[in-house]
Amino acid sequence: MNLYYELLQYPIFSMKEVNGLYSSERTARIALGKLLKENMVLKIRNGLYTCLSGENGGPVANRFQIASAITPSSYVSHHTAFEYYGTADQVFYEVYVGSETRFHDFEFDGYTYHYVKEQMKEGIVFPEFGGGVRITDKERTITDSIKDMNLIAGLEEVLSCLVSVNSIDETKMLKYLDLYDNAFLYQKTGFIFSEYQRELGISDDFIKICKDRSGDSKRYLTTGINEPAYSGEWKLVYPKNIKRMKNGGLEDAAI
Repeated sequence: MNLYYELLQYPIFSMKEVNGLYSSERTARIALGKLLKENMVLKIRNGLYTCLSGENGGPVANRFQIASAITPSSYVSHHTAFEYYGTADQVFYEVYVGSETRFHDFEFDGYTYHYVKEQMKEGIVFPEFGGGVRITDKERTITDSIKDMNLIAGLEEVLSCLVSVNSIDETKMLKYLDLYDNAFLYQKTGFIFSEYQRELGISDDFIKICKDRSGDSKRYLTTGINEPAYSGEWKLVYPKNIKRMKNGGLEDAAI
């Protein structure tokens, strides 16, 4: 038996898969240790491994597959999900991973994998032909990115990703907004969607629901605003040049 070729069928594997190929755990560990020493298998983190590709010399598993295998509940989220869907205009070397189980951030193959505390179980999907990838759907990705834009990608990058989304399911969006039940999130989402209502094809009803549930507090849309403007309708301070931010202008929108 050639262990390397047996393991190639798994983008990511653990000792469980290796043990299943041998009569004893000791023999399995010795065989795996030999592949690790010969750089035919790479250790991702404790308990997780991937083969080295003979074609390109890199790991067989991609960052999306790795993120989906870190814990039993882990999934690709936020900007990394936008990258998977092809709507991000730049690659981050930080991989954002939602998980019910906490894990320590770690680095592998030039990427840093960051733990994001799971706040809901809805909106996590398994894309067809995704090779085991578990990821937030488009609407959950948009909702999470707006909610956490001061912590992860920032307003400019969120807008860049948002205007590249082909279509948005308003029913799903409202479901996730309802589950988060956060007035500020309704306020931010409603304001941003009203600014890009025509480009995104968002209905007046959706905007009205966000407005009705956004509360009466005056807030800042994001941190670090250099040239502020104020929306009395949404009670939000926002960047004056919001429609001219990178890839957020009308002329650059790829709907």
